[in-house]
Amino acid sequence: MKTFEDIVEFHGHACPGLALGYRVARFVLKELGERATDEELVAIVENNSCAVDAVQVMTGCTFGKGNLIFRDYGKQVYTFIRRPSGEGVRLSIDWTPPEETDEEKKMWGRYAKGDRTKKVLEAVHRRKTRKIDFILNAKDRELLKVRKGRMELPGEAGIYRSLTCSSCGEKVMEPRARLKDGKIVCIPCSEK
Repeated sequence: MKTFEDIVEFHGHACPGLALGYRVARFVLKELGERATDEELVAIVENNSCAVDAVQVMTGCTFGKGNLIFRDYGKQVYTFIRRPSGEGVRLSIDWTPPEETDEEKKMWGRYAKGDRTKKVLEAVHRRKTRKIDFILNAKDRELLKVRKGRMELPGEAGIYRSLTCSSCGEKVMEPRARLKDGKIVCIPCSEK
């Protein structure tokens, strides 16, 4: 199994979101078995946070293989389903971050406004490190709400013909093509 350091190397930095994704993926692999080599494990993620990078690396669920499905709900919720059985697990993040001091809140506010002085960066790094350490060392029940059982499987990844947009000349997969003035166009050109 990949380590948190492996995930950080892929993602580019350590952060609380990445640590949460790591814990989600680790839990899922423990529950549903080994990572996907093809589409035998499906991940449905309800956010596009740093956590999803950990999910991809740990579980083998990727956009390219069609077994990573993004639903833009803005929720820290992750559903994994094993093919062909439909056995699955739905995880929602349910943790309370460590209490922040007034000074930490002040430094985070300065950081959010663009202050990148050494003092602010050090305070932000300490804050992130404390959260990461908590996440990596917490018990599963301190981080996750878990629902297990049979779940509805999404369709398998489709393979589609490529068409050429008559406006920009770029290739577009057939189901995403649109008609505009009787001509095939891509979505961005259809909205112009």
